[in-house]
Parts: sequence; structure tokens; C-alpha cells
Amino acid sequence: MVKIVWTELSLIDLKEVFDYIAENSQHYASITSSKIYQRVQLIVDNPFSGRIVNEFNEKSIRELIEGNYRIIYKIKTDNQVDILRVYHSARLLRRSEID
Repeated sequence: MVKIVWTELSLIDLKEVFDYIAENSQHYASITSSKIYQRVQLIVDNPFSGRIVNEFNEKSIRELIEGNYRIIYKIKTDNQVDILRVYHSARLLRRSEID
């Protein structure tokens, strides 16, 4: 089992996702945020379950997909995974945005 650490940027991303969807529906904003959180819980038992992020091609930087969102994370140690960003899949991901 690994500890999941949400970075400040990832928490801001999650809030922005919620706020954007909530403009039309609080209900669906809550559902989407919960699904993203639940998807992240898969990492606890299997940190290598996500695929390697194509843009970086590093084994330690991986992603899970939930709906239209990419959950970018980094395997820091055998005991810790950092959630780096929660990105809409239509957005271009740059290295400078995860470091």
C-alpha cells in the first residue's frame, strides 16, 4: 500500500473541475469529483496500474483516466505517490505544468 499525496496544484485542479461543472449542475460536479477521487484510490494497492504519460515517457510519471480527465501522478517512492495534476484530456500537457 502506498500513501497518496495530493499536491497543491492537483487540489486546485480538482476544485476548478468541480466549479466549472457546478456552473450547470452541482449534482454532476459532485459525481465527477467523487469519481476522480475513487479512481485515485486504485493507486493505493497498485501504483503501476496507470499508463506511462506519453508526453514524458518516464516510468515514474503515470496517468489514470476518469471520464474526460487525466489524473497525472508520480511514483515518488515505494511508499508514496503524488497526484500532480487533474487535466481535461483536451488540454495540452507541458512538462513545466507538473514540475
